[in-house]
Amino acid sequence: MESRLRGADILSGGQPRGAGCPAREWSNVNQADSARIAQLVARARGGDREAFDDLVALYAPQVYNISLRITGSPEEAEDCVQETFVRAFRAMRSFRGKAAFFTWLYRVALNVARDAARRTARRPRSAAELTPADGTEPGADPMDTAGEPLSRQEALPEEALLTARRREVVLQAISSLAAHHREVLVLYDLQGLSYEEIAKVLKTRVGTVKSRLNRARLALKERLTPHLELLRD
Repeated sequence: MESRLRGADILSGGQPRGAGCPAREWSNVNQADSARIAQLVARARGGDREAFDDLVALYAPQVYNISLRITGSPEEAEDCVQETFVRAFRAMRSFRGKAAFFTWLYRVALNVARDAARRTARRPRSAAELTPADGTEPGADPMDTAGEPLSRQEALPEEALLTARRREVVLQAISSLAAHHREVLVLYDLQGLSYEEIAKVLKTRVGTVKSRLNRARLALKERLTPHLELLRD
């Protein structure tokens, strides 16, 4: 249990679930914030680019975090953020306000990230990707689990290097989960959404969300068990 939660904390910036989480902040906004967002959405639906830019500024960090956890690639996540907001802007007129705006936006973000993850899984790796930049032979392991060249890692402070290794291990473990398990884990444990909010995003039942989350946690715990020593404080 502790190791599982530790893994989630590492990827959410060291904060426990719900503490300072952007998704939680905007899903439980106060009346003034809710009114402001509703005004921005209404203006954006009318084609107001400035209002839409304000929505982008509010939600881009959360969209990036979701995309990163689903695709496992910072580069892919950045592309997904761009594509998410392009699709959202084009579809703004179709948003009717039956659900919270962030619920609708997160659904768009998940669809974009799913597409990107599938493309990456199908794409053959090029010779350049298989050959390290320093010219070492494949299998020589010029990088450790932090994904940084050893020469760069040696220059990092020990605490920063340990944090980087932990994050990489947990991110890889999450990326290896089945897509429907990964999504619910990201939305609940890392983004801070409630069961009901996740059910709306995924268009499924609350009971299904709870079942998937339980199975996702068990699967993640199994993948992190070999790394308990690394993840321990």
